[in-house]
This record gives sequence, C-alpha cells and structure tokens, in this order.
Amino acid sequence: MDHPTAGTPGAELPPHVIEAARSGRSRCKACRRTIAKGAPRIGFLIEGPFGTGYLWHHLTCAARKMFDRVAEAYADEAWRHGKEKPAKLPSLETLRRESERAVERRARRRSVPYVELAPSGRSRCKQCGGPIEQGAPRVVLGREVRFGSQVRTAPVKVHPGCVAEELQHPECAVEAENLEPSLRANSDVEPAVLERVLDEIRAR
Repeated sequence: MDHPTAGTPGAELPPHVIEAARSGRSRCKACRRTIAKGAPRIGFLIEGPFGTGYLWHHLTCAARKMFDRVAEAYADEAWRHGKEKPAKLPSLETLRRESERAVERRARRRSVPYVELAPSGRSRCKQCGGPIEQGAPRVVLGREVRFGSQVRTAPVKVHPGCVAEELQHPECAVEAENLEPSLRANSDVEPAVLERVLDEIRAR
C-alpha cells in the first residue's frame, strides 16, 4: 500500500487510480505477482491501520474479480489521477471479456471431493507418489492451505486405494462420513466407474 497521489493535508484522495507502475516492486493484491515497471496498474483506496493508501492490482486481475469497480474507474478516467499515464490501456470491452471468462471458470469449478478420469499420465498420487495412468479414475480430495489469515482448500489427487490414508492427513478438508454422498453428488463419470471407485475405497 502506498500513496501515489500527493495532496495537501486533509485533501481527499480519489477512490481509484490507474497509472503506469513506477517500479517493479509493487505486488498485485489478487495474484500476488509483481507488477512490472511501466505496466498499467489500478489502485483502490483503503483506510488501513497505517493510514490511507492504495491496494494495487494488475488491470486484468482486478477485472476478473471486481469488474464493476474497474468500470467505475474507467468512467472516472482514473488515469488522470496517476503520476504517469500508461502507454497503452486495454479497452473496457477487453476487460469485460476477461471478467466473463473468469465467471465461467468459477462456474465450471467443481466442489471437492469428486471422481474424474485422469486426462493425461503426468499426474501422481499425492499419497503414494505413484503415477496415475491416463484414463484411470482418480479421486480429487482437498487439503487446507493457509495464506496468512486466510484458509483455502487446494485439490489433492489420489488413487482410489489411497483415499483412506489421505483422509487421515491432518490438513484433509473432507470428512470420511460425508465422502460417499459427496462423491455421488459431485462426480461426472459413468455410474459403473463411480461404483468401482467406491468399492475400492471401501475395500481399504
């Protein structure tokens, strides 16, 4: 968080700023990657414990998560408030398409746990480390991962025969008693495939 727009004491800062990043040190608050020097960035004003400042984002990252606020910044011509205007800005329509694609990806994202067929032979079982063959059924569970004060669920792919061990992992986000009904509700495989997977899980 920093203060890109200097003003007189008590002056009101604009709610959003679009500018060319003046160094390569700032990080996007959405993707956590650095924003390259000269790249367009958007800052949203916040009141923090250390004063007033801006949280910076890549324009595309901001559009994927909060397009309405980006649209407001464009309507306000927020680049007028920045120290340095970007050499080139994506059109609002381009950012709108980014937002729509992000919404579609989130809608397609399935809730864990579920059974799927491995699309390639490159994945490995998180429990035993063995390869999961292309076309073979695998069970996608979840583990809790902490990012500061936030907790997220990361997908974990395992062989059906390794599910019982994965359920014992201290960060496993799936409860054993809810496993079967959840797999039935969330999986998009042939019923016969799902039943074979469930039989193998029960056998362990």
